[in-house]
Amino acid sequence: MKPTLSRLPAALLLCAATLATPALAEDASVDARLKARGIQFEVDGDGDYKVTYSYKQENRTQLVFVSGRTEQVNGISVREIFSPAGRVAADGIDGAKALALLADSRSKKIGAWEISGDVLYFVIKLPDSVDGAGLEAAMDIASETADNQEIELSGDKDEL
Repeated sequence: MKPTLSRLPAALLLCAATLATPALAEDASVDARLKARGIQFEVDGDGDYKVTYSYKQENRTQLVFVSGRTEQVNGISVREIFSPAGRVAADGIDGAKALALLADSRSKKIGAWEISGDVLYFVIKLPDSVDGAGLEAAMDIASETADNQEIELSGDKDEL
C-alpha cells in the first residue's frame, strides 16, 4: 500500500497539470495577438499581461493590463483590459468624484471606471474573439483614458 500512496501526489499533480492546459491555451492566444502586433509585454504574478505605454512628449508612462484569463457570460468568453488611474485615498476620490466618474463612464463608448481595493481603473471588457488590432485599440483607449485621469487627479505625479 505504501507504493500506491507515494504515487498519489504525483498522480494528483499530473491531473492538475492536465486540467490547467485549457487556461494556458487561452493565455497563449493573448501572447500570440500581442506578439503579432509587436507589443512588448511581461506576464505578472497572477498571469495578467502587463504593457507599459510611453508618452515621450509628456515624459509619462502608463500601465495597461490584459487579463490572463477570461470569464464566461451567457456563453461569451470575455476578457478585460484595464489601466490604473489613481488611488482612492491618496487622490481624494470621494463621493462627489465617484459620481463624476460614473457620469464620465456614461459618455464613454467603450469602457468604464471601476474601483478595486484602493485603485481606480479604466476597464474595457471585450469578447475574447477580438483580433490583435482590436485588442491593441482597446489597450490604447484604456491607456490614454487612464493617464489623462491620472493627470487630472494627481497633477504631475506619474505613479501608475
